[in-house]
Amino acid sequence: MSIEISKTHALIADALDYRAARQDMIASNIANADTPYYKPRDIHFQEALITKRNALYSDNDAQLELAQTDPKHLTPKSASSATKATLYFRDGHMARNDGNSVDIDVETTEMSKNSIMFNALIMANKKDGAIFKSVIDASAKVN
Repeated sequence: MSIEISKTHALIADALDYRAARQDMIASNIANADTPYYKPRDIHFQEALITKRNALYSDNDAQLELAQTDPKHLTPKSASSATKATLYFRDGHMARNDGNSVDIDVETTEMSKNSIMFNALIMANKKDGAIFKSVIDASAKVN
Protein backbone atom coordinates (compact mmCIF):
# COMPACT_ATOMS: atom_id res chain seq x y z
CA MET A 1 0.00 0.00 0.00
CA SER A 2 1.43 3.34 -1.00
CA ILE A 3 0.52 6.81 0.11
CA GLU A 4 -0.43 9.20 -2.67
CA ILE A 5 1.17 12.58 -2.01
CA SER A 6 -0.81 14.35 -4.70
CA LYS A 7 -2.25 13.72 -8.11
CA THR A 8 0.28 16.14 -9.56
CA HIS A 9 3.18 14.10 -8.16
CA ALA A 10 2.16 11.00 -10.12
CA LEU A 11 1.68 13.01 -13.32
CA ILE A 12 5.09 14.70 -12.96
CA ALA A 13 6.75 11.33 -12.34
CA ASP A 14 5.30 9.95 -15.59
CA ALA A 15 6.32 13.08 -17.49
CA LEU A 16 9.88 12.75 -16.13
CA ASP A 17 10.01 9.12 -17.28
CA TYR A 18 8.87 10.10 -20.77
CA ARG A 19 11.36 13.00 -20.92
CA ALA A 20 14.21 10.68 -19.87
CA ALA A 21 13.21 8.16 -22.56
CA ARG A 22 13.11 10.95 -25.15
CA GLN A 23 16.55 12.18 -24.08
CA ASP A 24 17.94 8.66 -24.59
CA MET A 25 16.29 8.42 -27.99
CA ILE A 26 17.71 11.77 -29.15
CA ALA A 27 21.17 10.75 -27.89
CA SER A 28 20.83 7.54 -29.90
CA ASN A 29 19.95 9.56 -32.99
CA ILE A 30 23.06 11.71 -32.54
CA ALA A 31 25.22 8.63 -31.95
CA ASN A 32 23.95 7.11 -35.21
CA ALA A 33 24.50 10.25 -37.30
CA ASP A 34 27.03 8.39 -39.46
CA THR A 35 25.19 5.06 -39.67
CA PRO A 36 24.04 4.35 -43.24
CA TYR A 37 20.25 4.21 -43.75
CA TYR A 38 19.53 5.23 -40.14
CA LYS A 39 16.25 7.07 -39.64
CA PRO A 40 15.95 9.29 -36.55
CA ARG A 41 13.41 8.12 -34.00
CA ASP A 42 11.37 10.09 -31.51
CA ILE A 43 8.74 9.47 -28.88
CA HIS A 44 5.33 11.13 -28.80
CA PHE A 45 3.86 11.14 -25.31
CA GLN A 46 1.73 14.28 -24.98
CA GLU A 47 -1.53 12.43 -25.63
CA ALA A 48 -0.65 9.82 -23.01
CA LEU A 49 -0.03 12.55 -20.42
CA ILE A 50 -3.22 14.40 -21.35
CA THR A 51 -5.21 11.19 -21.01
CA LYS A 52 -3.65 10.49 -17.61
CA ARG A 53 -4.29 14.07 -16.47
CA ASN A 54 -7.91 13.86 -17.54
CA ALA A 55 -8.31 10.54 -15.74
CA LEU A 56 -6.72 11.91 -12.55
CA TYR A 57 -8.63 15.18 -12.47
CA SER A 58 -11.91 14.11 -14.02
CA ASP A 59 -15.12 14.81 -12.22
CA ASN A 60 -17.46 12.26 -13.74
CA ASP A 61 -20.56 13.96 -12.33
CA ALA A 62 -19.80 17.27 -14.04
CA GLN A 63 -18.77 15.77 -17.38
CA LEU A 64 -20.96 16.47 -20.40
CA GLU A 65 -21.75 13.63 -22.74
CA LEU A 66 -21.31 14.12 -26.47
CA ALA A 67 -24.67 14.08 -28.21
CA GLN A 68 -25.08 11.99 -31.34
CA THR A 69 -27.92 13.47 -33.33
CA ASP A 70 -27.35 11.27 -36.36
CA PRO A 71 -26.49 7.55 -36.46
CA LYS A 72 -23.78 8.35 -39.03
CA HIS A 73 -21.81 10.42 -36.51
CA LEU A 74 -18.58 8.91 -35.27
CA THR A 75 -18.54 7.62 -31.73
CA PRO A 76 -16.15 9.45 -29.37
CA LYS A 77 -12.90 7.77 -28.45
CA SER A 78 -12.60 6.30 -25.00
CA ALA A 79 -10.12 7.88 -22.60
CA SER A 80 -8.06 4.70 -22.36
CA SER A 81 -7.25 4.51 -26.07
CA ALA A 82 -4.07 6.65 -25.89
CA THR A 83 -2.46 5.58 -22.64
CA LYS A 84 0.98 4.74 -24.03
CA ALA A 85 3.67 6.79 -25.63
CA THR A 86 4.18 6.07 -29.30
CA LEU A 87 7.49 5.68 -31.06
CA TYR A 88 7.83 7.00 -34.58
CA PHE A 89 10.44 7.80 -37.20
CA ARG A 90 11.00 11.51 -37.53
CA ASP A 91 10.43 12.35 -41.18
CA GLY A 92 10.78 15.40 -43.36
CA HIS A 93 14.57 15.73 -43.38
CA MET A 94 16.60 15.30 -46.51
CA ALA A 95 18.48 12.02 -46.56
CA ARG A 96 22.16 12.16 -47.43
CA ASN A 97 23.80 9.96 -50.07
CA ASP A 98 24.16 7.13 -47.53
CA GLY A 99 20.41 7.18 -46.75
CA ASN A 100 20.87 8.63 -43.26
CA SER A 101 18.44 11.44 -42.44
CA VAL A 102 19.78 12.53 -39.03
CA ASP A 103 20.18 16.31 -38.87
CA ILE A 104 22.56 17.22 -36.04
CA ASP A 105 21.12 20.74 -35.76
CA VAL A 106 17.59 19.40 -35.31
CA GLU A 107 18.71 16.74 -32.84
CA THR A 108 20.70 19.15 -30.65
CA THR A 109 17.82 21.63 -30.69
CA GLU A 110 15.37 18.90 -29.65
CA MET A 111 17.79 17.75 -26.95
CA SER A 112 18.03 21.30 -25.57
CA LYS A 113 14.24 21.72 -25.55
CA ASN A 114 13.81 18.35 -23.86
CA SER A 115 16.44 19.21 -21.24
CA ILE A 116 14.71 22.51 -20.44
CA MET A 117 11.37 20.73 -20.03
CA PHE A 118 13.00 18.06 -17.84
CA ASN A 119 14.47 20.75 -15.57
CA ALA A 120 11.10 22.54 -15.43
CA LEU A 121 9.45 19.29 -14.33
CA ILE A 122 12.09 18.83 -11.62
CA MET A 123 11.37 22.34 -10.35
CA ALA A 124 7.62 21.68 -10.42
CA ASN A 125 8.18 18.50 -8.42
CA LYS A 126 10.24 20.41 -5.86
CA LYS A 127 7.54 23.10 -5.63
CA ASP A 128 4.86 20.44 -5.16
CA GLY A 129 6.88 18.89 -2.33
CA ALA A 130 7.57 22.29 -0.77
CA ILE A 131 3.84 22.90 -0.40
CA PHE A 132 3.47 19.78 1.76
CA LYS A 133 6.63 20.60 3.70
CA SER A 134 5.30 24.06 4.54
CA VAL A 135 2.02 22.55 5.78
CA ILE A 136 3.91 20.10 8.00
CA ASP A 137 6.15 22.89 9.34
CA ALA A 138 3.15 25.12 10.03
CA SER A 139 1.30 22.34 11.85
CA ALA A 140 4.36 21.71 14.04
CA LYS A 141 4.35 25.37 15.16
CA VAL A 142 0.68 25.25 16.18
CA ASN A 143 1.32 23.02 19.20
